[in-house]
Amino acid sequence: MSDYTLGEPIADDRAPDGPIEDRWDSRRFGAKLVNPANRRRHRIIVVGTGLAGASAGATLAEQGYHVVQFCFQDSPRRAHSVAAQGGINAAKNYRNDGDSVYRLFYDTVKGGDFRSRESNVYRLAQVSTQIIDQAVAQGVPFAREYGGLLDTRSFGGVQVQRTFYARGQTGQQLLLGAYQALARQIDAGGVEIHPRTEMLDLIVSDGRARGIVARDLVTGEVTTHLADAVVLATGGYGNVFYLSTNAKGSNATAIWRAHKRGAYFANPCFTQIHPTCIPRSGEHQSKLTLMSESLRNDGRIWVPKQPRDPRPPRDIPESERDYYLERMYPSFGNLVPRDIASRAAKNVCDAGFGVGPGGLGVYLDFADAIERMGRPAVEAKYGNLFDMYERITAENPYEVPMRIYPAIHYTMGGLWVDYDLQSTVPGLFVIGEANFSDHGANRLGASALMQGLADGYFVLPATLNDYIARGSFPALDPADPAVASAETAVRERLERLLSVQGTRSVDSFHRELGHLMWDHCGMSRSAEGLRKALDRIPELRAEFWRDVRVPGTGEELNQELEKAGRVADFLELAELLLLDALVREESCGGHFREEHQTADGEAQRDDERFSYVSAWEYGEKPVLHQEILNFEHVHPTQRSYT
Repeated sequence: MSDYTLGEPIADDRAPDGPIEDRWDSRRFGAKLVNPANRRRHRIIVVGTGLAGASAGATLAEQGYHVVQFCFQDSPRRAHSVAAQGGINAAKNYRNDGDSVYRLFYDTVKGGDFRSRESNVYRLAQVSTQIIDQAVAQGVPFAREYGGLLDTRSFGGVQVQRTFYARGQTGQQLLLGAYQALARQIDAGGVEIHPRTEMLDLIVSDGRARGIVARDLVTGEVTTHLADAVVLATGGYGNVFYLSTNAKGSNATAIWRAHKRGAYFANPCFTQIHPTCIPRSGEHQSKLTLMSESLRNDGRIWVPKQPRDPRPPRDIPESERDYYLERMYPSFGNLVPRDIASRAAKNVCDAGFGVGPGGLGVYLDFADAIERMGRPAVEAKYGNLFDMYERITAENPYEVPMRIYPAIHYTMGGLWVDYDLQSTVPGLFVIGEANFSDHGANRLGASALMQGLADGYFVLPATLNDYIARGSFPALDPADPAVASAETAVRERLERLLSVQGTRSVDSFHRELGHLMWDHCGMSRSAEGLRKALDRIPELRAEFWRDVRVPGTGEELNQELEKAGRVADFLELAELLLLDALVREESCGGHFREEHQTADGEAQRDDERFSYVSAWEYGEKPVLHQEILNFEHVHPTQRSYT
């Protein structure tokens, strides 16, 4: 798959014309409605119960639809959204520091290095203000100032304080709010919930998404579920790198199987490196632990000026420390966007100034904040994060600086969707991190929770209504060839995985894939490295299907079988990711091509050739469709945070 063909351009024909601030209102007014009595006749499948999925399932059920919802966890509230720590953005301007909907829109487009759609991003900024009101009404315990008003803090890539937070557990608290709304609908009968059940294929009949094939992870039973529309809210694909900040169960199977059924995959190479992760401690590790970006709000990042300085950090005087982000980017300092902070950390470590084992770390120091605010105030804002760091490293961050290093975190790429959040398969809607739509080549911190809840609570319920109202949905017979063939394909794949009976574990293949991806498609990429990886991936995939060992059977709880299916999909997705990175001969956001950088080492875009969304169609040779990006309000310039 190292070759591809160029297909016809693709365009988003759902975003209305006219002033950008009026487009979402115009689209909602132009959308057809389904009367409440008729909604009860329609079944909607929602896959995933994180912030996007839980909010969508609850809202659609409240509207009157019969929702059939799936998650592979034992409870909807165990979705990976609980791991989001730092906060959620909203253009409320409670600080009266110059924020506005337009400024959030501007910061997001600029932070994404001008590789996102203006219409989608402006809508996201508009809806952000409603999300906070919704969450407060649900009882989400946001931090408050002494007088009782909601508190906010700063995050990377911005110069205003627009991030609302609940200590260091914002994602968990927001998910509990959405889960309560979902649980209410489960109790009322509006949502039929299927926990510990994994989607393994998409059913497409007469060109429309009409259901899924799923496997019960406890009994192994394979079943089909039919509906009038399917919503994927299954998160990102960061675990293609093996080591990432994602939960071990996070995977790409749902979106990859949908891609193979006709949904275009957009910008797969746009993967985000988070600058604030606990450094890896050895080959035994199976995942990495994120320390919230909110820590950069009060912590200062530095390395010793002396290469490979052996002294403990407290023995290094101020004059011998390099606060390199403050030196290089004085306007934003430690709050530069994630891609820039990550590359800067890599560069100082590569130059020999890194700290800790292997020199792969930089210091995140709270000494100044503790002196300025007092330890009780720091504990109130970050205490659970400090406790987590100490449990993992046995170092007390109140007394010594944290050590951090960049790691794979979020994926801006995902299935291509139009303004209505509908994929290229009619009836298949994709929300949250599973789609590509809002963040361009780099996501600003505290915007993931914002997008997930915006899609689930406010955007999808309006646009899916329009799809249902415009269609007729004849009953689909379970014996229909489209249904039977999808179920047969799933069963055959499971049998094939079990029948190999090779000598290598699933994890050994996943680990090798991860090393390959990190080395050649991680924080920096080159044509030579990408081609090397593209040559190796088909060989590794062939070895997998020839020598993987999956013990047990398919008629039981079998976590090795679960992992094997997911790794098989990663081995295919990885090839498309590498190809996309090779084709995009520019640097932008988290995609840093070594051949394309400015004299001072910053990302160098090529707007003339690459101001487009890569939308890949599945085939023996992938087909690249380009969606040209037009900028009417935020004109592309060289990003500067100095």
